[in-house]
Amino acid sequence: MHRILRTLALPAGLLVAGIPTSAQPQTGEVGQSAHHDYRVVTVAEGLVHPWSIAFLPDGDMLVTERPGRLRVIRDGQLLPDPVAGVPEVLAAGQGGLMEVAPHPDFASNRLIYISYSKPLGEARRATTAVVRGTFENDRFTLTDEIFEAVSRGAGHYGCKLAFDADGYLFLTVGDRQAPPRGNLHAHPAQDVSNHHGVVVRLHDDGRVPEDNPFVGQEGARPEIWSYGHRNPQGLAIHPETGAVWITEHGPQGGDEVNVAEAGKNYGWPVIGYGVNYRSGTAIHASTHAEGMEQPVHLWVPSIGTSGLAFYTADQFPQWRGDLFAGGLSGQRIDRLTLDGARVVASETVLRDLGRVRDVRQGPDGFIYVAIDDRRGGETRIVRLEPTG
Repeated sequence: MHRILRTLALPAGLLVAGIPTSAQPQTGEVGQSAHHDYRVVTVAEGLVHPWSIAFLPDGDMLVTERPGRLRVIRDGQLLPDPVAGVPEVLAAGQGGLMEVAPHPDFASNRLIYISYSKPLGEARRATTAVVRGTFENDRFTLTDEIFEAVSRGAGHYGCKLAFDADGYLFLTVGDRQAPPRGNLHAHPAQDVSNHHGVVVRLHDDGRVPEDNPFVGQEGARPEIWSYGHRNPQGLAIHPETGAVWITEHGPQGGDEVNVAEAGKNYGWPVIGYGVNYRSGTAIHASTHAEGMEQPVHLWVPSIGTSGLAFYTADQFPQWRGDLFAGGLSGQRIDRLTLDGARVVASETVLRDLGRVRDVRQGPDGFIYVAIDDRRGGETRIVRLEPTG
């Protein structure tokens, strides 16, 4: 697909990331960055469209496969059998089994959370849903559904999950590919009576926190934390400030990093930096509008943002505090250097291994990456280890 480069009127201080040209390492080779050399090590192969990585206190790694399977990597080996008890998913198009996240108190309660495209009983129709249950003896036992989005569409499920330090669960729902036609302000992502294009905040059991921004507002969904998003597929909680950082897809240019704040509107599709696919014609009314937030970072052309993680460990000391963002179409990971809520520098530290679906910091301090190739290429989990 051709991408169209355009001259943009950008807010002051906003960095735009383009496509790097330097060669990147393959598995086993040494790569270089501004601060650290690293080696790419294969952790597991033979997965089918891996979507999400999660680590358990006992050292197990959980990996979701989008067709509907939850897998376990134990002692460096992918167990041959999928985890039993996972709910039925609509594994079609962009839908399937998405995120897995352990409860902050997993060691005592054994709870894990799963997001997925829940079938609605109509042909190829589904919505974003989140369930929780216990994970014991390599089996998932569903206890309850804690969220089902009020949304309809063909794709853009969002489905990212993250707990903050206070135990609140944040999750994302995409705009479900509702077309931006006619009155852009009437688009479902600009309407808080549904869950199109939102970040949601819940208690761990699915209850709505009383201090959510739309609690008590007539006609509004009280679960909503922020709105006006397109398809947030990167979600990470800042380890010091607790701020909710997301990356979201822009159409043919204009992938964004945003800090999702309570009650704020992030503009899709009224404002943005993307254009229509193929034709390159305008989508948005403008790049700026009163009452709508600007991104803190922007990729033009798009990299297909997916997977987001803050690095806090000791294996790569010069990367502490940096934000790592994966890219699907860009087949890359970008390291973003922050100054408060500003992105002040970016560097591509990994590229051309395949579509990066997830990025995680492991308990060993290494950086783990889920590689997915929808065209039948290599699908695997790799990690970045420091050399020397």
